[in-house]
Amino acid sequence: MRTKQSVRYNLALYTVGGLVFIIAALILKPFAIVGAGERGVMMRFGKVQEAILDEGIHPIFPIVTSVKTLSVRVQKTDLKADAASKDLQRISTDLAINWNIDPAKANQVFQQVGDEEQIVNSILSPAISEVLKAATSKKTAEEIITKRTELKTEIDNSLKNRLAPYGVIVRDVSLINFGFSPEFSKAIEAKQIAEQEAKQAEFTVKKATQDAQAQINRAKGQAEAQRLQRQTLTPEILQQQAIEKWNGQFPTVMGGNGALPLINITPGQSATPAK
Repeated sequence: MRTKQSVRYNLALYTVGGLVFIIAALILKPFAIVGAGERGVMMRFGKVQEAILDEGIHPIFPIVTSVKTLSVRVQKTDLKADAASKDLQRISTDLAINWNIDPAKANQVFQQVGDEEQIVNSILSPAISEVLKAATSKKTAEEIITKRTELKTEIDNSLKNRLAPYGVIVRDVSLINFGFSPEFSKAIEAKQIAEQEAKQAEFTVKKATQDAQAQINRAKGQAEAQRLQRQTLTPEILQQQAIEKWNGQFPTVMGGNGALPLINITPGQSATPAK
């Protein structure tokens, strides 16, 4: 039968052993945790392995194996690049690039380039600078402004093709702002003002022409109405209109023949005698 002393000894031994195991596990780390939106690059004695660890917990051999986690989420990088147009105007461009590491090539990216910061500094910044210069050199400064969508599409496609071999996926490139030299900006502003003034002058001339034509049309309409009225007004109609407008009073002055103005009494017709 075990004594109380031996039971206490065994309990203390198990407790110490457990603590030693926990401390050893914390120091040696026989497991690796890969977080959400990450991939784990496994290295054995510093050499990158083909296996890529997905999200979750993974057992590893301490000291022999180590794991480097890389984010595969879409990231936004703001860059500023200088270029020149076809007509040799200096252009300063602010861009925003949405990109991410290809999850299936995380080990290749880490082996060839490095982590996220090294990707931006080593390949993303130089690539966007070269692609932007190549695209803007094909267009004049005015075309860069007026054909912005076309320029963006060209930069998108070129950058995607350039970074795909590195295992970097370009989602979208946004051209936030174009900056030109002060002299060119003033020239653009002066041109816009001149165009607005020319449009205003054209509108004024067009309106004056329309007003003149409208007056001509009204005059023609009035002349035509008068012509038609002259054709339809017979002596009988004029006499009828005069009778309708007569107020029943005879004029105080009569003509030499004693006839009433505008009232023609047919000869041979006698007046009705008064009762």
